Amino acid sequence: MNNIAKSIAIWLVVALVLMTVFNQFSGQGKADSQVKYSQFMQEVKDGRIASVQIDGRVVRGKTQDGKEFSTYAPNDLWMVNDLLKYNVQVEAKPEQQRSLLMDIFMSWFPMILLIGVWIFFMRQMQGGGKGGGPFSFGKSKARQLDESSNQTTFADVAGCDEAKEEVTELVDFLKEPAKFQKLGGRIPRGVLLVGPPGTGKTLLARAIAGEAKVPFFSISGSDFVEMFVGVGAARVRDMFETAKKNSPCIIFIDEIDAVGRSRGAGTGGGNDEREQTLNQLLVEMDGFEASSGVIIIAATNRADVLDKALLRPGRFDRQVMVGLPDIKGREQILLVHMRKVPIDPDVKADIIARGTPGFSGADLANLVNEAALFAARRSKRTVDMEDFEDAKDKIYMGPERKSMVMREEERRNTAYHESGHAVVAKLLPKADPVHKVTIMPRGWALGLTWQLPEFDRISNYKDKMLEEISILFGGRIAEEIFMHQMSTGASNDFERATKLARAMVTKYGMSDALGTMVYAGDEQDSFFGSMSSKTVSEATQQKVDAEIRRILDEQYGIARKLLEDNRDKVEAMTAALMEYETIDADQINDIMAGIPVRAPKPRQPKVKPSDTGSAGNSATPVPQPTAKS
Repeated sequence: MNNIAKSIAIWLVVALVLMTVFNQFSGQGKADSQVKYSQFMQEVKDGRIASVQIDGRVVRGKTQDGKEFSTYAPNDLWMVNDLLKYNVQVEAKPEQQRSLLMDIFMSWFPMILLIGVWIFFMRQMQGGGKGGGPFSFGKSKARQLDESSNQTTFADVAGCDEAKEEVTELVDFLKEPAKFQKLGGRIPRGVLLVGPPGTGKTLLARAIAGEAKVPFFSISGSDFVEMFVGVGAARVRDMFETAKKNSPCIIFIDEIDAVGRSRGAGTGGGNDEREQTLNQLLVEMDGFEASSGVIIIAATNRADVLDKALLRPGRFDRQVMVGLPDIKGREQILLVHMRKVPIDPDVKADIIARGTPGFSGADLANLVNEAALFAARRSKRTVDMEDFEDAKDKIYMGPERKSMVMREEERRNTAYHESGHAVVAKLLPKADPVHKVTIMPRGWALGLTWQLPEFDRISNYKDKMLEEISILFGGRIAEEIFMHQMSTGASNDFERATKLARAMVTKYGMSDALGTMVYAGDEQDSFFGSMSSKTVSEATQQKVDAEIRRILDEQYGIARKLLEDNRDKVEAMTAALMEYETIDADQINDIMAGIPVRAPKPRQPKVKPSDTGSAGNSATPVPQPTAKS
């Protein structure tokens, strides 16, 4: 508060000085009436002027009727004689002369003012922000959470049991440091949390501080770097000085790759300011004493780009992997978030967890929130399984576009397309079960075939990848066989099939003709990589292309034969889609068994089209649904 008052007082003084100078230059004001000099002399000759007062070249006076006026007189030598001639009372004042010091001050005042403002800003920028005020660029932006404001504990963190075990000893050290020090042990000075976005790295760091009941300083890597060189280093110094005063404590740096990228790599737009900040961080981490009780926890999605000096023992000498949760972890996370909303007794967290493979903790929190929003729109008092199913469909496949008008021919073509995907998927032995098929437009897709695995997949295998290519071709083949035409809806299917086949040949060594050599270049434009003329010859590249073509043609032939041999199933599924728009796994099983399709389960009234929101990007979940765009 004192720093803010000091800054306000300085600016008030500056404003006062400026006003004083302005008044000096603006003169001493104007009279009530300004007249021209020629008019003034004419009135003198007419006898209407009673008296005047001459102050330099400014003439002020009164008329016979008492009105005041003023005018500016030129260098007229005969003016006084004329005034006396017409009986005007004349009074003169000596012209005030400014002193030499005032002249020097007035001429140099603008330069002095600029120098003073520059000194003021520079003093605010120096000294690690100790001067305070709104211009303290060097002061750390770390936000401090003390024991009272941080109530997060390990009970609020689920789905990462191994990571919690790794960091449990940090809590023990912060509570009882003597227990480790008496045996010569030293707790890791830095712990790096590595994992995909949304897996709970920040939440885990807060839980460590909440369990240990110590202050928690949180800052982002981008908060260190500014356009002024040296500001980031000053902020690092200030942050560590503050942390030492509050030890034992935890400093959490989120997205540390913003400031900790490898030096001299030539990528990422490295500059002197970022490198100076990184150098200061390296010095501070290896400079404080082992008994200081300050532990650094950092989180990143890109540990591969961090500087090696940052990862060496003595700094971030322990890396904790925080990966995507498995089915048991997803169930635990759902139970944590379900505590915050009223849940219907029929909701089963294990069933929802089984149907959400690849979801992170943030995705599951969003799922619970979307389900609560659906229940609120339907004026329910509790959130039931129907709401969770609709929320899952919206996250996986995008919002429904009920307002979109499709011609009957377009709907039928989409129905055949999705039926082709689903029938091929049901007939192939290694394919994931088909969960749902719809021709209701969602996101940018006109229809979707959604497959869900029976268990979490850790590795992928050649036979399953080949079947995935066949499933992707099923949509276009169904259009050719039953509609005798081709549409642009299969473009995304072809792109994914080609990428998958290229990865099998160039990265995974799944080609008998080309063997187990890696043919993908170092420069990768996509997830599967791209060919590079720097690493393979032209002849080899032709062989690679030929092998990719062979795989695609073989799987295309397999999918076509399956659909031609099962025309009745495709026709039955298309008819069901035209009638119901969306069919689930039970109805799909009825079609494949050749029995009448059961009616859809009764559902509560859906939300209005205006409530579903506008169409967004097409969903790309894990696993990805097969869509007709």
